[in-house]
Amino acid sequence: MKKFLGFGLGLRTNHYVDVIEQKPDIDWFEIISENYMVAGGKPRYYLDAIKEHYPIVMHGVSMSIGSTDPLNMDYLKKLKTLIADVQPEWFSDHLCFTSVGGINSHDLLPMPYTEESLNHVVNRIKQVQDFIGRPMLLENVSSYLTYKTDEMNEWQFYREVCEQADCKMLLDINNIYVSARNHDFNAMDYLQSLNPERIQQFHLAGHSDFGDYVVDTHDHDVPDPVWQLYREALKLFGPVSTMIERDANIPSFADLEAELNVARSIAEQCIPDIRSQIEA
Repeated sequence: MKKFLGFGLGLRTNHYVDVIEQKPDIDWFEIISENYMVAGGKPRYYLDAIKEHYPIVMHGVSMSIGSTDPLNMDYLKKLKTLIADVQPEWFSDHLCFTSVGGINSHDLLPMPYTEESLNHVVNRIKQVQDFIGRPMLLENVSSYLTYKTDEMNEWQFYREVCEQADCKMLLDINNIYVSARNHDFNAMDYLQSLNPERIQQFHLAGHSDFGDYVVDTHDHDVPDPVWQLYREALKLFGPVSTMIERDANIPSFADLEAELNVARSIAEQCIPDIRSQIEA
């Protein structure tokens, strides 16, 4: 059974003081796991203060679950320690690879959608979940290329990975829109293929539109086409914990809070009793 936390924001350093002093009407916060893996210091000080008042979820960017490099056990040990300290509602990372030959690309590189790749990543997810001792969420990434060896499309691959590894989905609505534009597919085909029971969380974000292609930059407000796709996702999947990501050109906390209220308003239009379904 998936837990519905309500409407959250990505916790960014710019807004630590706003959150602590104002205690805004935000249901939960998502942290970037790697920013808190060092014990002590200001990030952990602020996080400890904030998690006293808000549920926290953890989102990683460098597990490189799809890589052919060995799993980074030092990283996983730090992640497990952080999970024990923070006690998040859940933790997540991306369905991609970031490292090649031990070199971190610092980018979320898309997987080839083959049976071999599927079996490989499912086995690695199971290892991670066994080591951490709890299930993880996997996020779909935006993509800008395809492989000649692909044997299935992205949503078939994503669905099968999560089913076979028995993990949940962090469905990034913006990433679906970006990839649909770049690869000329129907975003609704993507949404309609997924198992609603697997979808634990939504990401909403903005992007940079260059006309012939779109880049997931997280430096703009959520645009109208992504809001519309969010509406369709709510109709298909019901209440899903929803948050807005902003990683560059970060506005004031008040502006982000106002944007999150747009998500709340859309959700209430689609599911009138959604606020009553938030779990403490």
